[in-house]
Amino acid sequence: MAASKKSSKKSKSKAPPAVGSKKGNNRKAMLLSKPVEHIDMTSFDARPIIDAMRKMSFTSRDTARAAEIFNMMLADQKCSVVLTLAGSTSAGGCMQVYADMVKYGMVDAIVATGASIVDMDFFEALGFRHYQGSQFNDDKDLRDLYIDRIYDTYIDEEELQTTDHTIGEIADGMKAGPYSSRAFIKEMGRWLKTRKNRKKGSLIETCYDHDVPIFCPAFTDSSAGFGLVLHQVRKPNDHITIDSIADFRELTDVKIKAGGTGLFMIGGGVPKNFMQDTVVCAEVLGIEAEMHKYAVQITVADVRDGACSSSTLKEANSWGKVDSSIEQMVFAEATSVVPLIGSDAFHRGHWKKRKARKFSKIFKD
Repeated sequence: MAASKKSSKKSKSKAPPAVGSKKGNNRKAMLLSKPVEHIDMTSFDARPIIDAMRKMSFTSRDTARAAEIFNMMLADQKCSVVLTLAGSTSAGGCMQVYADMVKYGMVDAIVATGASIVDMDFFEALGFRHYQGSQFNDDKDLRDLYIDRIYDTYIDEEELQTTDHTIGEIADGMKAGPYSSRAFIKEMGRWLKTRKNRKKGSLIETCYDHDVPIFCPAFTDSSAGFGLVLHQVRKPNDHITIDSIADFRELTDVKIKAGGTGLFMIGGGVPKNFMQDTVVCAEVLGIEAEMHKYAVQITVADVRDGACSSSTLKEANSWGKVDSSIEQMVFAEATSVVPLIGSDAFHRGHWKKRKARKFSKIFKD
């Protein structure tokens, strides 16, 4: 969502107007005055809430079942956990939840949209913020102020363009040639470690520190795309490219290495389908890979158009992707349930006995 809106605005190719400067415009400063605060799942114990929801019905019971399955993944010593991220929950307050899942050994690999990793996580790692806003303000007024909107959340477009340029500068410092998104994001993590004014504890940096690979199969559909275009224009004969086929091959390598897997999926779309397809890809390569044993998906998508963010989990079973015996769809807006599921898992403590997979070490960058 964030990337598509941003793309339409950037097509105008104009420099930020003087009125857009926060320093020179009181209205912009007022609209960007209340930062989004990311929830700390370790600061509260959601186990009593999840236990109570288990005795209820509808989405509450589905959420409790999803929490139970996530705990099963963590308790299963032979299970590697993959987090997939789509949508804008990182901008909406769940950014620390995902970083903490990596920090505490609950996640072994991540597949995400470019917007989740670049426009949201890397953006804040540079010291910028997302802001609480309103979905009812005039979008033409926001455009004049160079404020981008994700429902009721605001982003300073000038700061987002700084992110674009930063991506281009990182690419400028790399050896020309093709890279998977995983390899480029690892370089982003390395770059962050050298910066004193960064926000510590971003998802990119935390994954870099714990050897957890991040894959963005549609990497250029984000600020990364604009930055890499700038890079290629500056270095037409000596530039890098992002190889999405390498992404698919590398992620399939992770699946083969992992063996048993559990999926914790926020939204759906490309990240969800990309990870599910690794089972089929391994089969095409002549390698037998287990179907994903556990799966949880949290989404507001509908099933009636035949999509539901790349199919329901039971439907995925017909494709040989997901074992249908231990799965749960939760039809809810993710920021309302992810912190509860994460807190419940943190306090139940199964992660304490897990061994770190360090899948990034599979690849020799």
